[in-house]
Order: sequence, then structure tokens, then C-alpha cells
Amino acid sequence: MQKQVVTEAPQRFSVLGLPVHLLDDYPGWLIERLKRRMGGHVVTLNAEMTVQAEQNANLADAIAQAELVIPDGSGVVLYLRFQGKQVQRCPGIELAESLLWQAGQMGKSWPVFFYGGAPGVAQEAAEMWQRRVPGLAIARTAHGYLSPQEEQQLLQTLQDLQPRLILVGLGVPRQELWIAQNRHLCPHATWIGVGGSFDIWAGNKSRAPAWFRNNHLEWLYRLYQEPWRWRRMLALPLFAWRALIRS
Repeated sequence: MQKQVVTEAPQRFSVLGLPVHLLDDYPGWLIERLKRRMGGHVVTLNAEMTVQAEQNANLADAIAQAELVIPDGSGVVLYLRFQGKQVQRCPGIELAESLLWQAGQMGKSWPVFFYGGAPGVAQEAAEMWQRRVPGLAIARTAHGYLSPQEEQQLLQTLQDLQPRLILVGLGVPRQELWIAQNRHLCPHATWIGVGGSFDIWAGNKSRAPAWFRNNHLEWLYRLYQEPWRWRRMLALPLFAWRALIRS
């Protein structure tokens, strides 16, 4: 794959009817857009989200309208490889971390907003990043259990502050739908659904060891940490079956 000019849409392929964009350097593409004040929605696509989108038209529309859909899950990566595409997995947490490091270099000109997680988690995650990257400007944090009135106040705060990077950890599909509905409030911002990344940054959970990640088994480690997810993991064989019958 060749370097992509940031003003152009990246190369796009289909995974069970959903778009996935292939780039050599996802963080670099987004950083250049941030420098040019080009906003956008970033979706971190995995097998579970793909299966959900088959049953949720609003989620499918949100993914289709995103400026960047990255191959986050191993199932998506393997599907594309079976189709002959040269693709490497781009975990959403690593993409967000790359952008946070860059935002720290830009200081107050690139303020960051953390929204989601249990009460206190987004704040702890933001404080960890400020310790790691002293120049990082945190516009605000908010947990994901707001009342309707509090959420309206949050939206007004977003519009007033105009952060450049907005990380939303509400889980799938809520975070994708929330971003699609509200991204117009900060048109120059990059919005990313980061799932459970706040819990990892806050130290409440840990990422899978490298061996699991490198062998497409991060889902197994997550199941070990969160056994209650077993019902959601049923999406993995369903995704494999869908991929088989469509190939």
C-alpha cells in the first residue's frame, strides 16, 4: 500500500458489507488531518461489531459514514487476508495512544476530551496520561453514566470547548451511535470510540500479553478477564460462518 494524501479518502475494502480502510500509517494520516483541522469519526472495527451491524441499521450507517474504519479485530484482519489484502491489525487502543502522545507535543492547541466508563475511570485515565505526557492538555473528562440533563450539559461543554481529540468509551454500539449523532458539535475534532481503553489506562484492567495479541487470541484473554462476555463472544463463530459463506 502506498502513502495516502490526507485530503483523499483512504483505500476502502468491504468486510461483510462494511467498509474498512487500509493504510500503511493510520496515526500519521490522522495526525496530518488534525494539523489541517480536518475532523472525522474513527471506527475500530472487529468481528463483534460487524455482526451487530447486521442487526442494527443505525450502527451500520454510522460505520459507513465514518472517515476512517480501521481493522481492529483479528477476525477482520484474517478475513481481509483471505481476500488477498495485505493488512496489519491496528488495535484502537494503540491508535489512540499514538494520538495522545502527539497531542502532548502540541499542548494547549490540541486539547483532549475523555468521555465514558464508570464514575472516576475517565478522570483516572486522563491523570495517568498527564503524568506520562506532561504537555497533554485535558479539556475535560466525564463518566458514561450521566442523566439526560447532565448529558445535555456535556454536549454544551463540548461545543464551548471545541477539543481537538475526543475519546469516547461507551462500548459498542453506544459509542459509535453517540459520535455519529453529536460529531457536528465539534467539526474539527477527531472522534474515536475506544471501548474499554479507559479501564486499562486507569489500571483497572490489563491488556493481553503480546503472545496472545500476536496470535489473534486477545479475545480469549478478554474472556478470561471478563467471563460474563461469553454471550457476546458467540459473535466470533457467527462472523466466521458469515465470512465462509460469502467467500
